[in-house]
Amino acid sequence: MRKKVIAGNWKMNKDVFETADLINSLKSFLPNSEIEVIVCPPYTSLVIAQQLLKGTQIHLGAQDVSVRDDGAYTGEVSIKMLKSVGCDYVIVGHSERRQYFHESNELINQKAKKILASGMKPIICVGETLDEREKGITDQVITAQVKGVLAGFTSADLAKTIIAYEPVWAIGTGKTATPQQADDVHQLIRKLTGQLFSWNDAEKFVIQYGGSVKPENAKELLHMPNIDGALVGGACLKAESFIAIIDGAKS
Repeated sequence: MRKKVIAGNWKMNKDVFETADLINSLKSFLPNSEIEVIVCPPYTSLVIAQQLLKGTQIHLGAQDVSVRDDGAYTGEVSIKMLKSVGCDYVIVGHSERRQYFHESNELINQKAKKILASGMKPIICVGETLDEREKGITDQVITAQVKGVLAGFTSADLAKTIIAYEPVWAIGTGKTATPQQADDVHQLIRKLTGQLFSWNDAEKFVIQYGGSVKPENAKELLHMPNIDGALVGGACLKAESFIAIIDGAKS
């Protein structure tokens, strides 16, 4: 049985003081052993988050990483830097990175391979826009993205990777894919990974859903057969709503 994984992407929210408040609130809740919980604060809060999370079951993640190892790349943050502050996971390919920073599947693939080589685990985002869904090309878009971001992966790499399906039209809009719409795309991704690797690999592969996940819809989404967790945006910024989503993942 695949483990449920709930990750909170804080995006560009919370200074170090607000980070401490939120993590201290979350620490009072110990996640059920069947659920893996990840928090992904902004870079400026990673050190204090790591310190506060010591001794808990909550994992630390970053929201992105540079493809460069070091050097004259002002504003970039390297794999080594993230590793040194105790990150276990790194999100790559988020739709906002694709949209605002024009990140390609090839670049996302390069970042994911660097994350894996470091011993950390990538959470790789894929998803279609509203225009693409309305044109009826969701399957083609997702297939191209999955093939691109997983190019050159081994079965061992796949076992350490999470894909987060996040329909772009449902991120921060209040719109949510219906549980069946979401599960249909998750099933497509699972079948595709089975073709690219093996069905055994695909059966073990964790695929999260991201896109306006809230306490009100979490339980129904998270109990669909192919949805193995959630990449949570706005609802992870308050302890009460994030904990309610984690509770919704329990069997």
